[in-house]
Amino acid sequence: MKAFEFYRARSVEDALSCAAQPGAQYLAGGTNLVDLMKHNVARPTALVDINRLDLSGIETTPTGGVMIGALTTNTAVANHPLIRGKYPVLSHAILSGATAQLRNQATAAGNLMQRTRCRFFMDPAAGPCNKRRPGSGCAALAEHHREHAVFGASPSCVAVHPSDMAVALTSLDASIHVQGNSGARTVPIDEFFRLPGERPDVDNTVRPGELITGIELPPPGFSRTSWYLKVRDRRSYAFALVSVAAGLGIRDGVVTAAAIALGAVAAAPWRVPAAEYLLRGRPPSRQSFEAAATAALAEAQPLPRNSFKVDLGMHSVVRALTLAAAVQ
Repeated sequence: MKAFEFYRARSVEDALSCAAQPGAQYLAGGTNLVDLMKHNVARPTALVDINRLDLSGIETTPTGGVMIGALTTNTAVANHPLIRGKYPVLSHAILSGATAQLRNQATAAGNLMQRTRCRFFMDPAAGPCNKRRPGSGCAALAEHHREHAVFGASPSCVAVHPSDMAVALTSLDASIHVQGNSGARTVPIDEFFRLPGERPDVDNTVRPGELITGIELPPPGFSRTSWYLKVRDRRSYAFALVSVAAGLGIRDGVVTAAAIALGAVAAAPWRVPAAEYLLRGRPPSRQSFEAAATAALAEAQPLPRNSFKVDLGMHSVVRALTLAAAVQ
């Protein structure tokens, strides 16, 4: 592990000042960053400990939504009465990920900022990785890409984002509050993550030195009629092969609102508006769910060893919508 400076921030302003130096990174739960540092994948010149900042907690907003503090642990988010009552799909998604010990340590903002678990990114000895070392190549393209992207990939990178929480937040139209030295801004979650393009080393639209301060959820368009489905090789301690966050607003036997977000299929949670459109104005039926599933995966571009994700994804969308509609 490379030597680094260590700062303990006393305020948001202090944190921003400390993080202004090139190569500095924020440290919160550390459940991803510390591992990357141990393997010399991340080599920060300085760590800015933000754990003493007043950025935790969950409270209602004036508009009827909920604000989640950036340093609120995953466990606290998943178990909070406001989240379990108004946004159960988010609670379900978080509890589908990692272990209880990791959820107790990991933070909401850190969950969004975590890096891919592609073996070539995580292990410098495994092969070249443009996300880890730009310009070196992408070993996954030719060798091991079973778990990799079927949407939004590029010749530079086919890795996927590992977060379960982010998939649920995407289905809920969350917004990310970010603070920088030039002021505060709010980023809709569908503009937060970046696809790899020619710069796979840049995962999101957070600018250098900026700090996530909170995650805002709008008033829910659906609550109980939602579901998070995670399909993986084993029941626990495994990242998704495909996941689906599905929500339905149902009134008088007709779908009035729909949200479908796919996980583990791209470098960002993958929202599918075309599939949602096919559900609105129709009864929640097997026929409409299958039509939506077909539309959701219609533009997939799988690689030779992950084409199974297309069929798996369609079945997963149908299953998630069926389970969501059954929760009345």
